Formats: sequence, structure tokens, C-alpha cells
Amino acid sequence: MNTRYLVLVGLLVTLLMGCRKEYEAPVPYNFSNLTGSGKFSTAIRQSINGVYTVTDGSDKFGAQVVLRWTYTHTGADTSHHLSVFTSNVGYFDMEPQPQTGGLAVGGYWRRLQDTEIGLVQLTVNVRRSGAVSPFTGRLSTGDTLVVSGVYGDGDVTPTKRLTMTYARPLNARPFSVLAHRSGGRTSDLLPASENSVEIIKMASRLGATGIEIDVRYTKDGVPILYHDNTLNLRLIQKNGLAGPIEEYTYQQLNTLVRLVNGERIPTLEEALQTVVDNTDLSFVWLDTKYVRSMTQVQSIQRTYLQRAKAAGRSLQIVIGLPSDDAVSLYRDLPEKSNTPVLCELDTSITRSINANIWAPRWTLGDQTAEVNAMKAEGRTVFVWTLDEPQFIREFIDQTRFDGILSNYACVVAYYHYSQQ
Repeated sequence: MNTRYLVLVGLLVTLLMGCRKEYEAPVPYNFSNLTGSGKFSTAIRQSINGVYTVTDGSDKFGAQVVLRWTYTHTGADTSHHLSVFTSNVGYFDMEPQPQTGGLAVGGYWRRLQDTEIGLVQLTVNVRRSGAVSPFTGRLSTGDTLVVSGVYGDGDVTPTKRLTMTYARPLNARPFSVLAHRSGGRTSDLLPASENSVEIIKMASRLGATGIEIDVRYTKDGVPILYHDNTLNLRLIQKNGLAGPIEEYTYQQLNTLVRLVNGERIPTLEEALQTVVDNTDLSFVWLDTKYVRSMTQVQSIQRTYLQRAKAAGRSLQIVIGLPSDDAVSLYRDLPEKSNTPVLCELDTSITRSINANIWAPRWTLGDQTAEVNAMKAEGRTVFVWTLDEPQFIREFIDQTRFDGILSNYACVVAYYHYSQQ
């Protein structure tokens, strides 16, 4: 099938069958994506990071929230975002408002697992001796930061009061907040599709410090990101194609298939280049969804570890081994040194291949003895895929694990950073 024919078919498919129903909870805010931090200097951003008590707006967002700045790189420039993680399962995504006189941010808030969403506008002030005034970047003894403003529902101009008062610093205990499928499941109405370049760029704004991505091969041997066994409407727009993704060439997929939010299916190399060039993520978990030689993925892993090192990045890229087949593929590698792997199977297999990371499924029950033994041997221990807020809180409170993989990174971030 030549390229001209593929493009023609793609256009016809788009015109005749590509219409997806309107997104159920569209983001009501258009980000400017301006580079630079505006009036929010590094010192000011660091002083704003923290756990805050909510007064006005607590009925909507809970009595306590976490504020944390993150960034993404675009070439030599950097864009900054302020995230708010809430106690009742949700997040804010905001950017500096350079056109205002003081320290102001704007963006949107949303709850997970439903369609609640709205606009928000906030300013940063300082309370001193009972009086509140604009924050100029210097805190004196007895001063308290107050982030306040208004929020609304949907795309309606916000008018409801929101007041958040600084309570304490973020929990500094090292902990990995790992976003499943690079951000979450598409079914959760995120503004970017799972396993896309766009959601990788957004992952830190959702609370993640690392991501898990799913690696499969196209018919002509290109490693790409895709979770499910088949092309289906949970992950892609309607296009008439069906069946295993391995039955299509990369050119066919790149021409004819779009993820649910309109993105292309990325190659593994595009995804890792995005992590290195555009994000501050510190961990990438390459989940093995293929049964073929692991040599090509190992080579790509090495390439991007070297690129991260050359860029001065502290980045781990590990190959996940979720099955006996995957372990066999790893054992078959002719040269395994400097190939970090993560084993999801039992502790004996983890030891037998000397994996530095053990990652059991959370539903396997109490594994306190095994976790303690693995940690005593110097291994990192993660747990997956934990989505229930109550269980996330309990696992974090136990302080046994080094990180949690979740579809709701913002929930993990809230309970981790607010832990006392």
C-alpha cells in the first residue's frame, strides 16, 4: 500500500467515520503556554509549595490541599505550572498570569471520575498582623501566605470564593508517584490520551514524578506505545480498523489512526525523547507487551539513558518484566549489564535475575515480610496499580513502599505530600 493511497484512505475515513462524540468534560481554559515564570521567581515558587488549609471553598475541595509547582521544557525555554491536589480527589492545573500587576495564576479545576470541571483565578497574598496584602516575595517572621480568588463551574465566569492558607511544607520523604499509562486511563476524561506524547508532557502537572508506558511492536518492527491487545474505541477514534495493532505497519498506524484526543500513536523513541527534552520526570517504566527479542528495546533504553546523562538529567529507564515470557526474553539477552529491569513476579524470580526493583500487584495481599526483605537487600519496591483513595492513603501511611503506580497520580501526590 503506497503513501498516496494511505493518505487518501485516511482522508476518506476521517470524513466519513472519524467523528467522535463531543468530549464530555472539555477543559474550559486555553493555556497560553508562555515560557518563563513571569513574576514567579524560583524563590517565590519554592515558598508557595506547601500544604494549605482551605476555608472558603472547603465544601467543594475539602479542608486541606497541596500546592506544588512543576515545569516543562520547550527547547531552551521553560513553562511553569502550579498544581493543586485536593483531599476529595481532584486537581487544579494553572499557569502564571503575566498581564496582572501582582502574583496571579489562572486555569481550571476538575474532579476525577466524573465531569465536574470549572475555571479558577487566584492571587498570592501575605497575611501580616491580621492584614492581607499582595505577596512581593519576602516573608518575615509571623507572615503567612494566603492564596485566594474565585472558581466557577463549567465555562461560566468564576465568582465563588476560594481561600487557601499556608499550613506547612510538603512532605520531603523520597517517594515515586508513578502515572499509569503515562497519565491515566483515557476513560477518566483526561485532556490528553493515555500513552501519548501530550500526556507525557502533562504528567508532572497531574502529580507524577515518573511514568509507566506500554511497549508493543508494529508489523514492520517499530516499537510504539499502546496498551490494549487490539485497536478499539476505548483508545482510538473511529476509523474502520480493528484487530491486533501488530497486524499494521507503522506507516499505516501513523496515517490512519488517531488516539481518542486526536494524537498520533507515538514510537517508543518519540516518547523517551519527550521525557528527556521536555519534562522533569525522573523515572520511566517500560511495560513489556510484546513477545519477541528484547534487544531493540534494550538498545533504545541505553540510547536514552545516555542522552539523559548528557543533558544532566537524573533519569531511570527500566524494562518492566510482568510475565514469565518477559523474564525469558530478558534472560535471552546476550549482554545484560547496565540493563535496569523491574520485576513484577515473585521475590525468588526477582532475586534470580537480580532485578533492582520489585513491583508486586497490590491485590496479592499483605506482603510486609517480603517487602521488608527486598528493601533489606537494597532493592526498591513499588506497588501497582493502586487507584482507590483510601488504599492509597493507607499504603503511604505504612511507609513500606518506595512508590505507587496509579491511574490517579494526583491522589497519590496529595496523600504523599500532605503526610506529616
